Amino acid sequence: MTAGALGEERPTLFLRKATGLVRGWSVRDSTIYATLSTNVVTLGMVEWAYQSTFPGGSLLTSILISGVWVSFLVIAYAGLVVTIPRAGGDYVWQSRILGSGIGFVLAATGWWFILWLWAPIYGSVLAEEFFQPILATLGHPSQAAWFASHNGIFVVTLITIALAGLLVSVGMAGYARVQKYCFIGGMIGFAVIVILLLFYSKASFISSFNSATSRIFGTNHLYQATNADAVKNVGYTAPGFGFGGSFRDSMLLVPLMMFYLLWPNWGTTLYGEIRGASDFKRVFTGMFAGLWTTVLLSVVFLMLFAKTFGWNFYMNVNAVWYAAGKTALPIFPYPVLMASWLIHNSAFQVILLLLMSLWFFGWVGTLFLSSTRVIFAAAFDRVLPDAAAQVSEKRRVPVASLVLMLLPAVGLAALYAYNSTFHTYTLDATLVIAVTYLGSAIAVVVLPWRKPDLWAASPASKFKLFGVPIVPVAGVITVALLVYNLYEWLTNDAYFVNNKGSLIYMGAMYVLAIVIFVGARIIRRRQGIDLSLINKEIPVE
Repeated sequence: MTAGALGEERPTLFLRKATGLVRGWSVRDSTIYATLSTNVVTLGMVEWAYQSTFPGGSLLTSILISGVWVSFLVIAYAGLVVTIPRAGGDYVWQSRILGSGIGFVLAATGWWFILWLWAPIYGSVLAEEFFQPILATLGHPSQAAWFASHNGIFVVTLITIALAGLLVSVGMAGYARVQKYCFIGGMIGFAVIVILLLFYSKASFISSFNSATSRIFGTNHLYQATNADAVKNVGYTAPGFGFGGSFRDSMLLVPLMMFYLLWPNWGTTLYGEIRGASDFKRVFTGMFAGLWTTVLLSVVFLMLFAKTFGWNFYMNVNAVWYAAGKTALPIFPYPVLMASWLIHNSAFQVILLLLMSLWFFGWVGTLFLSSTRVIFAAAFDRVLPDAAAQVSEKRRVPVASLVLMLLPAVGLAALYAYNSTFHTYTLDATLVIAVTYLGSAIAVVVLPWRKPDLWAASPASKFKLFGVPIVPVAGVITVALLVYNLYEWLTNDAYFVNNKGSLIYMGAMYVLAIVIFVGARIIRRRQGIDLSLINKEIPVE
């Protein structure tokens, strides 16, 4: 007797006829998301602190080179978005262009497993740019230092996970409102800092810095001591401010700058929920504006630091902190905190720190939001359990996908906080995401040959320069960007990325993804579903 006679239907490739997601974001929302993803405050100011790794390099030069180079990644990803404007981003494109197995393994590792390890990284930013500076300002330096302890790291990571989960759970429309107001408040804080650093002199800053550090930490003449310590104990000589210095060292700073400038496409997994996702110019503009807003803010910040802090001091205080020098600040030399000391009023200082903390609170949802859509897309394709593709009726949130981010992150947070060996496993967190990006860059290069009909129908195929389609060319340049960075990270010890234990851990994550995919193929085949057909179908909206 046939299945039809029994009243049964053959299982479909996709879980249901439509994703159930709604286009709740505008391109403006995606622009703010891109700006917050390449976050000048939460990520940029931290990465600048490692300039002494390549002392002859120019931060300004490396930032501008990075901005130009990453712009080609924006073009490549805009081409992928408008070709297949669906939730899931890298997973959907790679599984359709390169193959279902490749797409799942690269995306699951780069967007799912690895983001568990980003929770402590986000948590460290919350400690260094929120709890520690505010507690120090209020006269509690010992409590500020507690956040660097094992218990402090665990607690602040749990807070971060809870905040990220809350922001994702309010839905796309709710998150858009939160990030908008956080961005506006953060820009107000930025304007206040610009005014302070423009109108106060270097002499005023030196006096204020020494006074504040003496009152809070009990030090004497720490400004002068820091400059001396950089030379005597660290062996560091600050480069001149500007675009000079060693071009080679500036190029070697580029892989460091990628830790904050490589993410303007962080929201591309969400384009199944963004209006105008089929318009190449609008999609490109959203990411490009986000990237270059960050580059511009970076240049403005650094120019003002050079004017009022003194460039040598700013480089020295970072170098001494990085090297754990004896006269270094006992907490991260957060430029916002140092700028706030120009006004001798604790209430003002706390208000400024709170305003600038909005850069974190608008950004923290990026920890899980983009990843949930990758998990959702894989479940919609039936690679993962069906529950992960179910969305709540009211806010259209894939709740089970969020849980798959939250729960493992909590467990790994404990290992990170209390196990020094596991702590090192996060060192390759950026590298793995870059590998995922590399898969998409290759996909956009081969797209015209692998899927000629899909490419011909894509708005991206219409954009040409001298008769040559710009998107595949941008893909080639993006491949060069990613290969360069991966090579440097894997071969140069100065980046602390090529750690053997971390590489083994990351390799195990790829193996886990392979096991899940193979297991899904076997289980679905028994259910009458052929997952090998995924790369021949585009998910419906």
